[in-house]
Order: sequence, then C-alpha cells, then structure tokens
Amino acid sequence: MSKQSNIHFEISERKILLRLFDILSIGIALYGFSCFSGFDYFIIDESHWRWLVVLVIYIMGFGTVFELYDLKKSSKIETVASAILLTTSVTVLVYFLTPYYTPVLPDNRIQILYFYLAILFPLLVWRLAYITFIASPRFYKSALLIGETSSIEAIIMAMKIADPNYQIIGFINCEAEREEPIKFKGITEFKPSQVHEIIAKENISEIVVASYNSETITPSIYADLTTLLERGYPIREYTQVYEDMSYRVPVQFIGKDFYKYFPFSKNSKNKFYLAYGRVFDIVLSVFGILCSLLVLPFIIIGNAIGNRGPLLYSQERVGKNGKSFKIFKFRSMVTNAEAGGAVWAKKNDARVTTFGRFLRTTRLDELPQLINIIKGDMSIIGPRPERPMFVNELAQVIPFYHTRHIVKPGLTGWAQVKARYGSSINDSLVKLEYDLYYIKHRSFLLDFNIFIKTLSTVIFFRGQ
Repeated sequence: MSKQSNIHFEISERKILLRLFDILSIGIALYGFSCFSGFDYFIIDESHWRWLVVLVIYIMGFGTVFELYDLKKSSKIETVASAILLTTSVTVLVYFLTPYYTPVLPDNRIQILYFYLAILFPLLVWRLAYITFIASPRFYKSALLIGETSSIEAIIMAMKIADPNYQIIGFINCEAEREEPIKFKGITEFKPSQVHEIIAKENISEIVVASYNSETITPSIYADLTTLLERGYPIREYTQVYEDMSYRVPVQFIGKDFYKYFPFSKNSKNKFYLAYGRVFDIVLSVFGILCSLLVLPFIIIGNAIGNRGPLLYSQERVGKNGKSFKIFKFRSMVTNAEAGGAVWAKKNDARVTTFGRFLRTTRLDELPQLINIIKGDMSIIGPRPERPMFVNELAQVIPFYHTRHIVKPGLTGWAQVKARYGSSINDSLVKLEYDLYYIKHRSFLLDFNIFIKTLSTVIFFRGQ
C-alpha cells in the first residue's frame, strides 16, 4: 500500500474552501476585466463595495439552491458543470433585475456578455482545479478502524458511501484474537500489535473505534489507545464520525448505551425557537395558500382530465406525541387505490396517474397540508407523518422509531431532502436516521438549510 500525504480536508473545510475560492476567483476576474479592458459595468473599489456584497449574496444563495456546494457533485466536472451554468445564469439575470442595489444596465450590451463570462469562466477553472487537486486521492483522509468483526464490513461500506474522500486503510479486531483473520475485499486486517507501525507507515489521520460494548476491547488494544490518546492522537467513536459525515444518526449501530447518542437539541424546549417556528409556519402557510389559489384552477382542470375523481383525499397520520390526525392532499392515485388493503407507496407506483405523477414531482400534491399547519397538526419542517399501521409495523423492527414523534411532523424535512422515497423497511430506517439527526440538531440554520434544499427538490422535480 502506497504512502499517502497526511494533509487532508474535513467536510466543513471543503465547503468553506469552495465558497471562498468561488468568490475570490470571480472577484479577481472582474477586477482584471475592469483594469485591462474597456469593461466598466462592474467596478471594484471602495465606493462600490455594495455591488460586490450583493453579488456575493446572490452567488452563495443561488449556488446553494442549485447544489453548487454539494460535495459529491463538486467532485465530478460532469455533475458540477450544470450547477455552475444554472448559478451563473440566474445570478446574472437577477443581478440585472435589481438595479437599485446593483449597477445600472450598461449602454454597451457587450458588457453584459463580459459580466456573464467573468463569472462563468473563473468558476469553471477553479472547480476543475478543485477536482484535480483537492478532491484527488492525495488529500483523502486515512483512518484505521478498530471494531468487532461482526459489524466491520457494514461500517466500512456505510462510511465509503457517506464520504468517498474518507479512506479506511485497514481494521483491527478489538475482540479476543481469532485463529484465522477475517477477510474483506480491499480492506486489510492488521494485528493489534501493529497499530503503532501502521499509523506511522500509512500516515493515519485518526483511529475510529466501532464497538457496541467497550468491554469487548482487549486489554492490549485498550492500553495502546490510552497511550495514543495521551500523546494527543485523534481517536473518535464511530457513530460520531458517521454522523458528521452523513448527517444521520446510525441507529442500527447504537447498543444499550443509546442515551449517550441522543443529547437532543436544546431548541426542542427553547420557547423563543418554538415561538419563531410557529410564526414562521403561519406566515409561510398563509402566503402558500394565497399562491396556491393561482395554480388551483389548473390543478382542478388537470384532475378532471387526468385523474377523473375527487380532487382531495384525507388520510390518518401519526403526529406529535403519537396523536393521530387527518392529513389532506391533492389526489395523485387512481380511485380506490387501496381497495385490497394498505400497501407501501413506491417509486414509479403503477397506481399513480399521469397527472398525479406531475403533482408529486412538483410537490403540488402537498399544498393542502398548509391547512394542517395552520391548525397546528404539522409544521413546515419536521419528520414526515406516517400512517398508524405502518408506524406500528416499523416500530417493531426499527429501534427508536417512536422517537421521531417527539416533534411535530412537517411538510418537508431533513429526510425528504436527503433520502430517496421510503418504499421499504430499509428505506424507512435511512429516513429515521435523518429524522433523528434533525431532532438532535434542529436549529434556525438547519431549518433554513432544509428550506433551501426543498427549493432544489422542487426545481429539479425530485418529488416522489
């Protein structure tokens, strides 16, 4: 195994790096245009600082909506190029349409093209440099995994999916030594006595301990870990590493010490946060209902032609503290879709009509739930409410499932913007992990992040 650089970038550092150099590259390009050409639409100096501030806000805002700062997209030019094009186009258009805060449109229209290119080309060049150097294997973070062999393979795969730049060099079995080594494809098992040698040889950045029960760790490994910790070497617990990387709480790897992993957000009891949330819910719901009136005639016509049946339907769902309520939606399935009994909805469900599929992909079918939000049954942001029979079924096989009911269900949520459609128990487990992450970390910033990502979901027709 080749020796790697011990320089690496954390997820948060990569996100900051992308934003910082996006602005720097564009600023340098605009300054160069104004100094070495006849371009004078956008001048960077002390008297026009407001123009630059507005431009930065637009780029950051639209870049977030169009997923310009999604690390997985940013690692490949074929996926980030479309985000760059969309961000540049919308930023320039909106910038021209807000002349009170931005320069007056130039008489020479060629300067509009210069302005567009001065944003597009620097972003493309910088992102190519990021992909070539920063996102390359030379800056991958190397880790050594110490855990129980029964769960190591699942853990390694989960971490690889969560962050491709996080590389598990090998693992050490923390239980009593076995006569024969456990083999996993591409991952080497090392002996406990090799821990110091491997750290030095492979430039290991941190050790990850993945054990359901600390009592299973052998005395020799415990002594080595203590020595490394005393020397200031980073040693982290697996669930925390996984949570930081994937923004999910890995409930399937949490044992009897579950109470250690659920220090729920103080905002769950913060009266100011809750009051702000309620005001936000009401204001946005009223605004949403007024906007809905504009599209309602088209939905009625589409339903009459494509669905041929009732426009609305209601369904019993489980809300906060396990209390049931009726949820409202625009009907997207054929009538009597569950004549044979309730079944899981799934992607490309044959019961969904052509017009119903349009309603789902655009999320328009959810608009009637704004009434539920005003009534107080739901919030704008929170875990999606599930049907009672499915809640009972899932709670029997998924640990901590009822924990998602300690907050109000939402019109949109962390699981909705991060996970695929929940059509099975495994999908529900993933969504629960996201829901628990939201409950654990809920805040103004996370709510705003979910709101922006929901806009991305609607824009790219990812609703299901």
